[in-house]
Amino acid sequence: MNSRFCCSRVRQRPRIEHLLLVVAIASLFSDVPRTFAGSEAPAWMHALVNAPLPAHDAKTEAVLLYSERNVTVISADKMHRTVREAYKILRPEGRNRGTAWVVFDSHTKVTSIRGWCIPAQGKDYEVNDKEAIERAYKPDWELATDAKMKILNIPAPDVGNIVGYEYEVDERPIFLQEIWLFQDIVPVRESHYSLRLPPGWEFKASWINHPEVKPVEAGNNSWQWVVSDIKSIRPEENMPPFQGVAGQMVVSFFTSGTTLNANINWAAMGTWYSNLIGQRLDSSPEIKQQVAALTASKTTPLEKMQAFANFVQRDIRYVAIELGIGGYQPHPAAEVFSHRYGDCKDKATLMRTMLREIGVDSYHVLIYTERGAVTPLTPANHGFNHAILAVKLPEGLTDSSLVATMNHPKLGRILFFDPTNEYIPFGQLPGYLQANYGLLVAPDGGELIELPQQPTAMNSIQRTAKLTLDSSGLLKGEVKETRLGERASAERHRLLAVAKDADRIKPIEELLGGSLPSFHITHASVINLQQTDRSFGFNYSFESQNYAKTAGNLLLVRPRVIGMKGSSILETKEPRSFPIEFEGPTRDTDAFEIIIPAGYTVDDLPPPVDADFGFASYHAKTEVNGNVVDYTRTYEIKELSVPVDKAEQLKKFYRIIAGDERNTVVLKLAP
Repeated sequence: MNSRFCCSRVRQRPRIEHLLLVVAIASLFSDVPRTFAGSEAPAWMHALVNAPLPAHDAKTEAVLLYSERNVTVISADKMHRTVREAYKILRPEGRNRGTAWVVFDSHTKVTSIRGWCIPAQGKDYEVNDKEAIERAYKPDWELATDAKMKILNIPAPDVGNIVGYEYEVDERPIFLQEIWLFQDIVPVRESHYSLRLPPGWEFKASWINHPEVKPVEAGNNSWQWVVSDIKSIRPEENMPPFQGVAGQMVVSFFTSGTTLNANINWAAMGTWYSNLIGQRLDSSPEIKQQVAALTASKTTPLEKMQAFANFVQRDIRYVAIELGIGGYQPHPAAEVFSHRYGDCKDKATLMRTMLREIGVDSYHVLIYTERGAVTPLTPANHGFNHAILAVKLPEGLTDSSLVATMNHPKLGRILFFDPTNEYIPFGQLPGYLQANYGLLVAPDGGELIELPQQPTAMNSIQRTAKLTLDSSGLLKGEVKETRLGERASAERHRLLAVAKDADRIKPIEELLGGSLPSFHITHASVINLQQTDRSFGFNYSFESQNYAKTAGNLLLVRPRVIGMKGSSILETKEPRSFPIEFEGPTRDTDAFEIIIPAGYTVDDLPPPVDADFGFASYHAKTEVNGNVVDYTRTYEIKELSVPVDKAEQLKKFYRIIAGDERNTVVLKLAP
């Protein structure tokens, strides 16, 4: 099963056997009755009993001793697949490997599934199709789907035991392509992949995150690949998505007449998807009437496009119905409009149709919602999970609000827009799509392009505070906070979902609670909560007892009153393996004024900080103006991916910030 284009800002992972999702699956079905039937495990499993283990550390929960994936292409619309896997459980956490599960839908039929356990002592256990159960596979973002799971719990997946399974699947393929993902979060001793094609067929194999392995011919238009001793992937905070770092082979197979569906390159994949859209862009009398109503009072093309964007974002509910090819093919625009709901590709289709009514061309863009899943080195594959738009701007149309643009050599100036994200206005992109690679489905085929990165100031928190400190250490005053870009949309999304007005100051409480030893909010208000075309913000006042610490005739005051920019993500014993991915470009500023108590003078100030590492910068300064201590700082993320060889620089950057955030101003009681 593969990712579908249906994302509602959900970090959806590809449907691949035994990745991180297996833990959740195992816990969901841990209450399924087990059948302990004694039977001999197959020879291919018994051959692994004394097999040497791949390199691993003491924390490794299990190792994959053997994996085998055999694919037989019978015709352009029929495939057969056999999968075998066997694990040795090393720690209690590895018991989840005793749950075998297969996701299937109307295009797929699981013809058999069996599992075995070879205990360290005692007789083998076996379970088969009779013990398997079926459950609906319906993620939260899907209203209806034809996807199901067949789950088989293997008895006694205990430490020291070997568990294994095999299943067979018949499939009517949507793509004539396979993705062999042979790397996991546990070490892999040996993994096999075999491909058998009909006479006259060919294949193209591409390797990702692993050196190319040449196949061995097995006769009858068949080939085999083998990899061994594959290291485990240790999850890291802020790492690229799994499919962007795991070792895998993408193999496309084709014969004359099937190359468009083979996705042997991005151009062919774009053509295939363009054919899927087909006449689904056709308008209807109802759409024409709505377009006329939305544009009746609009005088410029930009105003009309903004009206369409607002309508699709807010009046078309996000509802995903994924049945068969519907996981990839959008519903007709007329249906989406009539029903007033659709998923990401449906919303994009309807907006394209509305734009055509005013003579504006636009194109689908397929993308993954985590940067790093697809890069310029990635071979053409169907690993996207989201669809947005590229709008061809009319000649001469310029406006400061249109930031997410690029000049295309053939299409001219195009603007990228996500109709699914209702909190990002037309003209901008959310951070996770910026500097990300997507497939532009252009009229003459597909093209992998990098989406633009917006200026850092467009995603920001601008915080100012006017505060007063008294001799007892009480700090009080008011704060004004303005948020732009995704800094605003994230809070809007969160606060519009709460039922009680009192809960809308939770972000303020969390901010103050993480910064102050104690606090009491005396006033709070939310600014422009529903006006997405305006800056969002908070205005609030607070008091904090004992903020300043007394030391004899001295008062110690931290000028960085609220907000923390430091991070401990790199403060681990293990060396970093993968790049560090930031959500989006950022520029946050703080400006705090603290009136010091009468009778006190400033005895010592923290030194200024100027740290610029290229990918990020931090500048902070504390000054005295009369009886006022002024603290200002700017925190900026300029590059969205920091390579591993700069991880130590990033760690140093965060340590510099942490040091500044702890610094204090020393106030001395005047004689």
